[in-house]
Amino acid sequence: MRRLLPLAFLLVVGSLSSAQERTHAITPADYASIKTITEIAVSPDGQQVAYCLASWNEKADKLARELWVVDTDGKGKPKQLTTDRANDRHPKWSADGKSIYVLANRGGAKAKTQVWKVPLDGKPEAVTKAPAGVVAFDYAPKADTIFYTVDAKAVDKDDFTTLREKYGKINYSQGKRTVSELFSVTGEDKAKKVLAEKRYIREFVVTSDGKKIAMVSAIDDTVVKSEGESRVDVWENGKVVTPPTEVYRAKAASPYAWLENLAWNLDGTKFAFCCIHDAYPAEIIIGSSAGGKLTMERMNRKKTVGPAPKGELQVRGYGSPIQWIGNDVLQYLMDKDGNVVTRAYVLTDGATHIPPKAEKPAVVYAIDARPEIQVRAEVVGDLTRFPVLRVMIKNEWTELVDPNPHTKTWKLPTIQHITWKAPDGATVGGPLELPYGHKKGDKPLPLVVAIHGGPTTASYNDQRFDPHNGRLYFAAAGYAVLCPNYRGSTGYGDKFLTDLIGNENDIEVKDILAGIQHLIKEGIADPDRIAVMGWSNGGYLTNCLITLKDSPVKIKAASSGAGILDTVAEWGFNDEPAYPMVFKKGLPWEQPELYKRSSPTYSLSNVKTPTLIHVGANDVRCPPGHSRMLYRALKEYLKVPTELNEYPGQPHGLGLLSFRKAKMEWDLAWFEKYLKK
Repeated sequence: MRRLLPLAFLLVVGSLSSAQERTHAITPADYASIKTITEIAVSPDGQQVAYCLASWNEKADKLARELWVVDTDGKGKPKQLTTDRANDRHPKWSADGKSIYVLANRGGAKAKTQVWKVPLDGKPEAVTKAPAGVVAFDYAPKADTIFYTVDAKAVDKDDFTTLREKYGKINYSQGKRTVSELFSVTGEDKAKKVLAEKRYIREFVVTSDGKKIAMVSAIDDTVVKSEGESRVDVWENGKVVTPPTEVYRAKAASPYAWLENLAWNLDGTKFAFCCIHDAYPAEIIIGSSAGGKLTMERMNRKKTVGPAPKGELQVRGYGSPIQWIGNDVLQYLMDKDGNVVTRAYVLTDGATHIPPKAEKPAVVYAIDARPEIQVRAEVVGDLTRFPVLRVMIKNEWTELVDPNPHTKTWKLPTIQHITWKAPDGATVGGPLELPYGHKKGDKPLPLVVAIHGGPTTASYNDQRFDPHNGRLYFAAAGYAVLCPNYRGSTGYGDKFLTDLIGNENDIEVKDILAGIQHLIKEGIADPDRIAVMGWSNGGYLTNCLITLKDSPVKIKAASSGAGILDTVAEWGFNDEPAYPMVFKKGLPWEQPELYKRSSPTYSLSNVKTPTLIHVGANDVRCPPGHSRMLYRALKEYLKVPTELNEYPGQPHGLGLLSFRKAKMEWDLAWFEKYLKK
C-alpha cells in the first residue's frame, strides 16, 4: 500500500462549472492559496453543516485546519468558529446542536491533542486533559458522553527483561509495546476508564446511546501487526467480544487486510467497516449484534438495482467513509473509471441501488447526512473546478461553500478521461490534462506521464493541485499530462485490478507505454519530448520505465519520488512487508525470481534518462535507501545526469509548504532543461 469514505439519497451529479473569464497564469506559488474542506458534519436539526477547512500558512510553513459552520438554506455566509490554527479535526455535533466537539492541538506549538467543545457563540473549552494527549475520540449523543483513547505502554516480561531495564537507553525491538486505554467523560464528571485490554485501538466508534463500542485493535501500534493481525472487537456491558474474523482474514482474497471506517447503524444492532486490500478490491464488511449473537458478512458488490455499470462495483480505492441511512441502508463511495460517486447499499435486498439518470464525471470526497429529515451534504469536485461543499434538501442541491473562489480566474487545464488498448487487448484509461486554451489540431506538446501511487487506487477526473504526482502545475506550464490508471488500479473491474499480481514491472509498464504511444499517434504528444514522474508506487514505476531495455518510447527526463528500487529491500526495510508478499505471492526466499524480476535494480545499466530523485529523509514506507541507491548508480557508475533531493525530517509525503513548492520548481526546471528541442 504505497499510498499517501433511502433511494432519494442516491446521487445525481450535476456540473459544477461556472463561466468567468480566466486571466491568471498558474505557477507553483499559487499552490499556497488552495484551501481544502477535509471533513463535514450535518447538525442534528439539519440546518447547519460544520466543516474543517485546511489552509496553508506560509510563515509557519505548514497546513492547519480550522472549524467553520454554514447554514444549509444557502442564504447565509459561512461562519468561522476557530481562528488559532489548532488543527481542528473530526467534528461531531453535540446532542443539543449548540456546540461541536473536535480534536485539536490548542495552546501553542507543544500543546497535546485534546478533545475540545466549540460553542457556536463562544470560546473553545477543553473536555479532556490527558497528559500525553488524546489519540482518537467519539461522541454518544443520547448519553451526551465523550469517549477517547490515550496511548500507554505494556511490558512483556521474558528472560531478558532485567537486562533491558539495566540498559534502558537502547532502543529495543521488543519487550515494550504501545497499547491503548479508553476513557469516557460526561459533562463535568471526572473521566472514567472504560477499557484497558493491553491492545492498541487503531479506531473505534460508539453507538448513539454509548452502550456499545466497535474497535479495530491489534497487539501493538505497528503497521506489520495492523495489516495482518488486527481485528474488530465489540465492547458491551464491560466485556469485549471478538466476532468471527474469517470473513476478512482466512476467507478473504488476502489475509493482510487493513480495517478502517467503522460505523454503527442508528439503533446499534449493526456495524460496518472497510476491509482494504493491496492488489484486491476493497470490501465492506457488515456485522450484526442483534439477538446477542455477533455475525459478519461481506457486502454483495455484484448485485444492483437499476442500470448496472459494466464490471463489478468497487469501493473507493483504499476505502470509503461509511454512513448508515437508518438501520438497513449503507451509504458509501464507489470508484468507477476515474470517478467517485455516492452509492446506497440496501441490506433488505442485498443490492446497491443505481440512480436512473446518467452521472457526469465527478469525485466525491466526503459525505454526511441526516436521513430522518432528508438532509445530505458532500464535498465534491469535477473536471472544471476544485471541490465545493453542497447540500441536498428534499432532492434539491444547493452549493454552500466554494473555498477557492479566486480560482475562477485561473487558467485551469482541460481534463478528459481517455482510453487506449494495452498490448494484450485490455482497455486502459486515465485523465488527460491539456493546457488552458489548447485545441484539437494544435502542434504536439511535451508530455509528462504522471503516475499515481498505491497502486490499488486511481487517478481521478477532477481538478487537483498535486505537488507529489504532477497534477495541474505541469499542464499550467504548457505540458500535456497523462495520468494512467494502469493495471492494478481501481475502477475498471476486478480482473483489471488483480492482473498485476505476479506481474509487476511488466504488465503495468506496458499499459503506460501504450498510453504514451496512443497520444503520440493522436498528435497530442511530441515523441521527442516525453517525461515520466510519480511518487511512491509512481516513483517505483518511474524507476521501472527508465531501466527498461529497448523501450519503444524514448524517455528524455524523469522525476522519481520516494520510489522503490529493490523489492527484497522493500520487504526487509519498509513498514508494511505484506505489500510485497501479496504482489510477489510469497516471501523473498519462496519467490526469488518474482522479487528479482520486479526489481529495477538489476536493469540499472539500461538507464540513460536524466533523473531527478526526491525522498523524505524519515520515510519508512519507501525508505530513502532506495533513492540513495538509484542516485549512486546513476551518478557514480553510469554517469547519467541526476540530482538527489532528500527532505530532512519528512515522512512518506512532504508536509512542509516550502518543500512542496521546492519540489514543483525542481520538477519544472528539470523537465525544461531536458525536454528542450
